Amino acid sequence: MNRNDLNIFLVSAHAMAGLPGNAMEKCVKIEAIDKNFRDEKSNGSGIAYHDALKDPFELEGFPWRDSEAGLRRLPLSLTDKEVNAGVLSLAMHCAGGVIRFRTSSHSIALRAGLECASDMSHMPRSGSMGFDLYGGSGKDMKYHGSGRPSAGAESIDLELCSNLPGTMEDWTLYLPLYSGVSKIEIGLAGNAEFQKPTPRAVARPVLFYGSSITQGGCASRPGNAYPAMLCRAIDAPQINLGFSGSAKGESAIAEAIAGLDLAAFVMDYDHNAPNVQHLNETHERFFRIVRAGKPDLPIIIVSKCDFKGGNDVVRRDVLRRTYENAFRAGDRRTCFVDGERLFGTECRDACTVDGCHPNDLGFYRIFSGLLPFLQAAIDCSNEHGK
Repeated sequence: MNRNDLNIFLVSAHAMAGLPGNAMEKCVKIEAIDKNFRDEKSNGSGIAYHDALKDPFELEGFPWRDSEAGLRRLPLSLTDKEVNAGVLSLAMHCAGGVIRFRTSSHSIALRAGLECASDMSHMPRSGSMGFDLYGGSGKDMKYHGSGRPSAGAESIDLELCSNLPGTMEDWTLYLPLYSGVSKIEIGLAGNAEFQKPTPRAVARPVLFYGSSITQGGCASRPGNAYPAMLCRAIDAPQINLGFSGSAKGESAIAEAIAGLDLAAFVMDYDHNAPNVQHLNETHERFFRIVRAGKPDLPIIIVSKCDFKGGNDVVRRDVLRRTYENAFRAGDRRTCFVDGERLFGTECRDACTVDGCHPNDLGFYRIFSGLLPFLQAAIDCSNEHGK
């Protein structure tokens, strides 16, 4: 076949497929080929939009919220005198934030503005800047749809799900892991009833403090980050204090955590300590500050999941020593989880996107490894009426 015959063949083939004749000469957007990659834009017809930061919608994940300061994960009182600049910037990301409500609407839409968004080469935009919608409550929650911005967009306006049965049901909207949110509006059918959500089985939140992995990098969706999966499994609110590259164990953050009423605390900042000396200087001190403020709080200490041996062994020993010292002092509400075991032994190299940050498989394995410890911690709290 000569070149002219080849060109005629290609043009004919694309014409039969309903594609432009010059499709081979230009990159065709995937949305034009596969409709499943298109976002369903909301046309607003018959939809009434409601401010999701007002009653009866319930916001979780921002325990120090100041309505004048937006959705910020840390107290306004913290400055660069107490914590590093990375923490202050990343505090504006909404990792761990959720909005809960009940409605009988046949469809649910979303309008949101994004701020301080991170569009990364190794993390899907659906995770870093996207929203996840789950229906139901507790262990029965099911994923229904996601909202993600187009490249370069600073807002979202789309339908998350439709053709719902119209019966009253609980809904949970997860906020972006690596973006701030300037406004959130939930669109419901104009005649739909909506009200406060069913109370959580565990009323007090579980707080996670740690690195980019704790924040959710690089989950494909906010609902797939390990803190989100854990809190769905036990039906508890989450507070995510994961700060990429910036969780350095500063005392001011420990003091802020010690002032909260929590169901459990997961301490997971091994990754962000720049060296073993830093871990030695900060880890047990951080733990002791939280323990002094909350003598009965279950605390789970976790070492890094992408364990590679060598220096990681020394780092792990520092964390284990914090636990052993607490145990010798009579503390029976602290446990240590060896991160080397979290990815398992089979296909460990399939658990990350870059040798460090988990993909969805990696996050699922972290979730599976930590769930028995968290469930035991919650049971311990319940037994003691805490």
